[in-house]
Amino acid sequence: MRSQIHLFSASELSRLLRERKISSEELTRAFIERTEQTEERIQAFISYDAEYTLTQARLSDRRRSEGKIHGPLDGIPVSIKDIIAEKDQPLTCGSRFMEQFCSPYDATVIQKLRGQGAVLWGRLNLDEFAMGSSTEHSAFHVTHNPWNPDCVPGGSSGGCAAAAAARQTPLALGSDTGGSIRQPAALCGVCGLKPTYGRVSRYGLSAFASSLDQIGPIGRTVEDIALLLQAIAGHDEYDSTSLREEVPDYLLALREKCSPKRIGIPREYFAEGLDAEVRDSIESAIEFYRSQGHEIIELSLPHMDYAIPVYYVVATAEAASNLARFDGIRYTHRSAHHDAIDIYFRSRSEGFGPEVKRRIMLGTYVLSSGYYDAQYLRAQKVRTLIRQDFLEAFKSVDFLLTPTSPTTAFKMGDRSANPLAMYLSDIYTVSANLAGIPAISIPCGFSTKNLPIGLQILGPLFSEGKLLQMAYAFESEHDFSSREAPL
Repeated sequence: MRSQIHLFSASELSRLLRERKISSEELTRAFIERTEQTEERIQAFISYDAEYTLTQARLSDRRRSEGKIHGPLDGIPVSIKDIIAEKDQPLTCGSRFMEQFCSPYDATVIQKLRGQGAVLWGRLNLDEFAMGSSTEHSAFHVTHNPWNPDCVPGGSSGGCAAAAAARQTPLALGSDTGGSIRQPAALCGVCGLKPTYGRVSRYGLSAFASSLDQIGPIGRTVEDIALLLQAIAGHDEYDSTSLREEVPDYLLALREKCSPKRIGIPREYFAEGLDAEVRDSIESAIEFYRSQGHEIIELSLPHMDYAIPVYYVVATAEAASNLARFDGIRYTHRSAHHDAIDIYFRSRSEGFGPEVKRRIMLGTYVLSSGYYDAQYLRAQKVRTLIRQDFLEAFKSVDFLLTPTSPTTAFKMGDRSANPLAMYLSDIYTVSANLAGIPAISIPCGFSTKNLPIGLQILGPLFSEGKLLQMAYAFESEHDFSSREAPL
């Protein structure tokens, strides 16, 4: 069985552990070996410490032998996007600025995973400071899509999605500011969920855009997503944006029959720029839901055309503010120059990559005197209109169905010289972050070039349980999540 362990989902592995058919050390070794076999082609990890991971697995096995299991994740490896703090482990954020930095504390989500007995397995690659849609902007290396190594895995959580698709890890924890979980999940043929803003603590997440960032799960199946979300959701006193909302039993929601719902199809997500094969797969998914007794309702979200410009004003403004603390004086990279002004300018020039510099400059511009009202303040007003569009839509429908990405995975380098084309990769995902609502991406088809296609389901605030139920209903009748990348 050991040679096939990496093919099992996290939920299946949890059942095997519960039935004592396998040990945590065995399955953890299997994923380490799988990573060592495939990592040269995929480059999903920035770093990993096999012995540190195996020590956790052995502790899990000891607990199990003593009848002290902490939960369904006990003994299951979970890999972490290298922007989430894990005590005494590297926290590079994909940047040369942080190359030598190790976190002195655990993020709340890491504390929760430790409390559940999860085995923390490696630090995953990302676009620098989570600013990108292809994982080509990492300061260390480019991550490859397991379905076609010449293509990008998406971003910024590209390492998470690629590692899950390559079966290097059963579960990964990423962050989503404008689609950074859902878009790579779609491009790599795995599942990814952005929770409601405030559902999961952001304490210990290195901030990109604080009003948009949200930590969330990536896994092979919808059940895996439910398993990991259950472990990390909940209020946290260390995060002032964390909400005191009861956390339902997400796994129980999957077992409940999905009663007929009203499903909205927003016209704006099916306009010019949508790839024909992606459109066909999404329309097939819509027909599936119709055949299951759900009512399909076409509607409009009139301010969606403004989502990308609003996002890139708000996100860059917050990024410029959040990254001001990287000054070369207090911690992280420091220039060799001795003059205080030179240290500040040269440290930032040497430490930040071109995409991060671009966004800092954009953010500084929209916040500057004379432009604040015309750019930032106006963007916040339009953001409110976008949020109101969703609130109005959810008065007449229960969920919205859209493509996750307008195209399948694109070739590396194709959009590197055109930032606007790269930014438009997130055209269908940024609005959920602007509105703070939950959204999930699941595999719903493949192109003629055997590249995955993702279906996005969006729901009202705190509707994660129902979202998972809707996604599970589709997954249960299709085999897209079980297909293996041709490594």
